[in-house]
Amino acid sequence: MPKPFWQQKALSEMSADEWESLCDGCGKCCLIKLEDADSGDIYFTDVCCEQFNSDTCRCNNYPQRAELVPDCLQLLPGTVAQISSLPSTCAYRLLAAGEPLPTWHPLISGDTDSVHRSGHSVRGRVISEQYIHPDELEERIIQWVN
Repeated sequence: MPKPFWQQKALSEMSADEWESLCDGCGKCCLIKLEDADSGDIYFTDVCCEQFNSDTCRCNNYPQRAELVPDCLQLLPGTVAQISSLPSTCAYRLLAAGEPLPTWHPLISGDTDSVHRSGHSVRGRVISEQYIHPDELEERIIQWVN
């Protein structure tokens, strides 16, 4: 039986459809993050981008996300390894480091809801940035991302 594409190809060799299928739909990359200016440590909050749909764990305007949200995280094969704000469970980060996908990843489980059932998504645990004042973000830091 042949190996799946993510075990055969480098990130840079994947087709657009293969690349997009690596996203497990956890929504963690759509959380507002804070960076400690002194240490460089990244802190996740339970506040999501205003374009994020917390029911589907997907962007409401994915094709236009860069225009609508100029600081939206754009993942590219050549830059994934340098993005420190990706959660430790991110398939792009794992594959860039030569690590396997987790058993709950939809490409492994064959079920797009496995990421939610396993507790690795943000579904039901976030609030839109539309409802939070920027001064309140530090109070919204969470520990459950990684």
